[in-house]
Amino acid sequence: MPGNTAPLYDEDFVRWTEEQAAALRDAAQLGTNLQIDSLGRSLRHELRSRLMVILEHLLKLEYSSAIDPRIGWRETINRERLIIEDLLQESPSLRSALGAAIDQAKPRALRLAAGSLSDHGETTAIRLPNYTEDQILGDWFPGQAPHPTPLPAGGERE
Repeated sequence: MPGNTAPLYDEDFVRWTEEQAAALRDAAQLGTNLQIDSLGRSLRHELRSRLMVILEHLLKLEYSSAIDPRIGWRETINRERLIIEDLLQESPSLRSALGAAIDQAKPRALRLAAGSLSDHGETTAIRLPNYTEDQILGDWFPGQAPHPTPLPAGGERE
């Protein structure tokens, strides 16, 4: 294992876990390092899960005519966006997994949103709009025009 891994640990936890797991596999030639390897998988799962919540709530905002829950849906989206922002800041290599994570979250979010809307007597004939990464992770909500320029990495306009 490399001698000084603290900077990588602080800069990109997921990449650090992957390197540590690979180093342990090479050193021991055994599969006994599953705990370290699973840390990176756990963070990827968390990313997908939080993206699924955002997408589900964006769809509800897009398709629901209900008035009352809208504020709650927006608050949930904002909270999940902030948590994802923290995840990406702590583990920048997760950013390269965003596209795949979004693609994996889309069909599940669609099923959840359709089921929830149906349970409340609303339309179930919904389809997933082609939301951009900026729309999903930025400060955009359905009904607003998309930003003309992407948001900076921190998610805030200068």
